[in-house]
Amino acid sequence: MPAALAGERVDKVVALLTGLARSEVAALVEAGGVRVGGRAVSARSRRLAEGDDLEVDLPTPVEVAPLSGESAVEVAVVHADEAVLVVDKAAGVVVHPGAGQDTGTLVAGLLSRYPELAGVGTRDRPGIVHRLDKGTSGLLVVARTNEAYRSLTAQLKARTVGRRYAAMVWGVVEAPAGLVDAPVGRAARDPTRMSVSARGREARTRYEVRRRFTEPSGATLVDCRLETGRTHQIRVHLAAIGHPVLGDRRYGGSRSARLSPRPFLHAASLGFDHPVSGERLSFESPLPADLQEVLDGFA
Repeated sequence: MPAALAGERVDKVVALLTGLARSEVAALVEAGGVRVGGRAVSARSRRLAEGDDLEVDLPTPVEVAPLSGESAVEVAVVHADEAVLVVDKAAGVVVHPGAGQDTGTLVAGLLSRYPELAGVGTRDRPGIVHRLDKGTSGLLVVARTNEAYRSLTAQLKARTVGRRYAAMVWGVVEAPAGLVDAPVGRAARDPTRMSVSARGREARTRYEVRRRFTEPSGATLVDCRLETGRTHQIRVHLAAIGHPVLGDRRYGGSRSARLSPRPFLHAASLGFDHPVSGERLSFESPLPADLQEVLDGFA
């Protein structure tokens, strides 16, 4: 870091050097995409010092023009009004463009139907205020205006957005309910993988047992509620307590490929305050057919 920029806030410096808007820089920081000395920055207000090594994962510009043919993604919209959309994402769909995935995203499908989203939020994630992993299905809220974007982002930060996930995990979870309170950050040896780490950011996941199974293998159906929204948080936290998600090859090891064709993780419930009316809105999504078939195979 040159002496001329010493003492400046990291978000100001990143915006200056990259040309990104402050809101885009904020999203990068939240996603762990800004690092100083190899460690993810947790606060945009951090002051830089002369000689600091600053790294930034620049977002991939999104194609704003409506996509057609095989690039267009069908999006199940369960609610639409002038301020927000609520969608039910299918498993296998990536939410926004990123490394190795420039087309066929949820964003592409949304832009083809709602082109005005191109001016909402950040350039690479228009309208997107939270996300689901590629292999996770379920509910997402999308902002249609910048006012709604700011409101929903603030609600997420204040932890007033209700998010419940249905997950099937390996092993019999003995406690009826619990809290995993462990920081999550990028793994030192693989920046695409997350892990519980003292250098990570605060992360809290509450879980409650719904059903326990012994056949064809010990497993437990749990509800998980997010108090924070770190990348891969539920998958990392459940694996950390010895109960990885069924079908999760990345965090569950080779055995997780058995019994479930994908991670058994579904965003089943979503609640938030409407950005304009203030009314509390709540939505539910049943288990999709592939996960219901897995569940039906247990006894």
